[in-house]
Amino acid sequence: MRLRTIFATNLRLLRSTMTCTQEQLAERAGISSNHVGMLEREERGATIEVIEKLAGALGVDPARLLKTPQQRQPQDGVDQ
Repeated sequence: MRLRTIFATNLRLLRSTMTCTQEQLAERAGISSNHVGMLEREERGATIEVIEKLAGALGVDPARLLKTPQQRQPQDGVDQ
């Protein structure tokens, strides 16, 4: 599985778990909602800075956004 796919999947799952929209997450992270959508659709890659902003807005460690389902622990928030 590509890292971009893993990131997009984790971002979407965590945002859904928080029951917030792309617009709400974008506002919390200080980025555009268009950017969040493009990241979730794998149309754009995320910089380290954006990963850090999104992780902060989601309340997770940045590494959580890059973990495969096999690497995630129950305390990570979302299990598949």
